Amino acid sequence: MFSDVLAALSRAERVDRIAVVTGDLAAEELSLGFAMVLRDEEEAGQSKAAEVGIRHAQAAGYDRVLLVPGDTPLIDPAEVDLLLDRTEAAGVAVAVVPDRHGTGTNALVLNPPDALAPAFGPDSLRRHVAAAKSAARSHRVEPSGSLAHDVDTPDDLAELIAAVGDRRAGAQRTRGVLAQLERTGSLGALAATRSPA
Repeated sequence: MFSDVLAALSRAERVDRIAVVTGDLAAEELSLGFAMVLRDEEEAGQSKAAEVGIRHAQAAGYDRVLLVPGDTPLIDPAEVDLLLDRTEAAGVAVAVVPDRHGTGTNALVLNPPDALAPAFGPDSLRRHVAAAKSAARSHRVEPSGSLAHDVDTPDDLAELIAAVGDRRAGAQRTRGVLAQLERTGSLGALAATRSPA
């Protein structure tokens, strides 16, 4: 999934540079040639890692940041470009991209980079909107179909598998892994762990 996210961001015309915040050596290796790697020394979660990226963007003189997790493999470079164009044209300081449940956050656009402190995790959509209101920052929720799917639970993975099957393009590396899991019978074992409907 992470490889698909990196590949998509590298094809987005409106993304100037990519920085990956990680403490994982495999993710660091995958980032070579795509992104600058910023070490996540604390490994204190997504919000703290995002703050590392934000501080880097500020020090490098960037006007805004797009924060995207590594588990959104359906991300479409064209949708990323449209998201960045729309928010820039509207002068939005905080754009919150919801997850498929409409409660979490699968991307944030912040202009300036420190427009608010990221607060990822369960119910983060509400927290991000509340923080933008509290800081008197212009904001809006920006749904994006290609960023709606992340993987936090077996149900999320099952939904991602269905979404990958419904699309003809994108998420090539994730497709390959899913095909391999299907051949080994592992996807059947996953289905058995899903929550009852």
